[in-house]
Amino acid sequence: MQTTFSPQQLTDPDTARSNEILRACVHCGFCTATCPTYQVLGDELDSPRGRIYLIKDMLENERAPDAKTVKHIDRCLSCLACMTTCPSGVHYMHLVDHARAYIEEHYDRAWSDRALRWILARILPHPTRFRIALLGAKIGRPFAFLMPDARLKAMLEMAPRTIPPVSRNDDPQSFAPSGPRRKRVALMTGCAQKALNTDINDATIRLLRRLGCEVVVAKGAGCCGALTHHMGKVDESHASAATNIRAWVHEMDGEGLDAIVINTSGCGTTVKDYGHMFRNDPLAADAARVSEKAKDISEVLMELELPERADQGLTVAYHAACSLQHGQKIKTFPKDLLKRAGFRIVEPSDPHLCCGSAGTYNLMQPEISKQLKDRKVRTLEARKPDVIAAGNIGCMMQIGSGTGVPVVHTVELLDWATGGPKPPSLIAVG
Repeated sequence: MQTTFSPQQLTDPDTARSNEILRACVHCGFCTATCPTYQVLGDELDSPRGRIYLIKDMLENERAPDAKTVKHIDRCLSCLACMTTCPSGVHYMHLVDHARAYIEEHYDRAWSDRALRWILARILPHPTRFRIALLGAKIGRPFAFLMPDARLKAMLEMAPRTIPPVSRNDDPQSFAPSGPRRKRVALMTGCAQKALNTDINDATIRLLRRLGCEVVVAKGAGCCGALTHHMGKVDESHASAATNIRAWVHEMDGEGLDAIVINTSGCGTTVKDYGHMFRNDPLAADAARVSEKAKDISEVLMELELPERADQGLTVAYHAACSLQHGQKIKTFPKDLLKRAGFRIVEPSDPHLCCGSAGTYNLMQPEISKQLKDRKVRTLEARKPDVIAAGNIGCMMQIGSGTGVPVVHTVELLDWATGGPKPPSLIAVG
């Protein structure tokens, strides 16, 4: 794609990066075949190719974003299926992230949009605040039908039936391995996950210790910054990321770390991109070190050679989170691990399509999100599984709200198969 940015415009690092990405695009349209919003809406401007044209025009002309451009950029899930499909290697993630930051700076949203985004940015990344909000949503859920705004209704309906008690395993500390130490790893405990489902981190710690890892929960580490990053709130997202970088570098420079383990794939995609996010910052070198150490839990378990187990007699439908298969390019590891643990694995049709969760997308674009959820649930249930497994809390909550089939994190099944307790959601169904 030909671009006409001026030399002055290209002195801005983000604009220079966007220029590189735009020039890589050859208009082929392969991305339209795998874009979930284009599949649902059928509008060229709701495809990556269409959005690329809108972004190019907005950035090149340095114009204030108009309502049309903002609408179509907001509708993007950032599922990154287009990056998996693109034969030209267009790095759409960095481009749309830049566009969102530009919109956040230059577009005057309606007060209701500004209020919703402010609330989400102040609550979701903070587990205690999020727990209080979930309790309020649980109380208000019976009155959701009275909400005039579909987004407020979606927020009420998001609340889980039960809010788990705080897990003290999420506090800063170190867990010794059960046997000889093979690795020393830091576990990213996250933010929303600590309020929504504490079983995931608990199972991760048990499993890693059983396989010879010292597991460290670093003091000061918290939200990865993904939620605010995808809203275009650069200062807030970078502040969260910088706190993590300092916390993990402290451990790396102390007793050392073999890996930073992440069991929420949406967070993993962002942490692995810290090197890019901070490339022009004094923290650039440390950010790059953190990105190099960041690994999805499935990557670490493959290195640790999970013991092979006998047939568990359970059919597991594996849902591939977009941030894992498209963002991190990890496609086979979770399935390989589950098979090794004795589970029969089935997959839905069109496994590349998003479930509609996408961070805060299901709260800000509830109508489109629901269509994607319904499609994903239908394709998963069609395989008649005993349980659905995923590697991302957002996907688990989204799919779980639309099916009666138990939904668990992949690591919960692996922990159970190697001597841990049965996942609570499986106990509930017998």
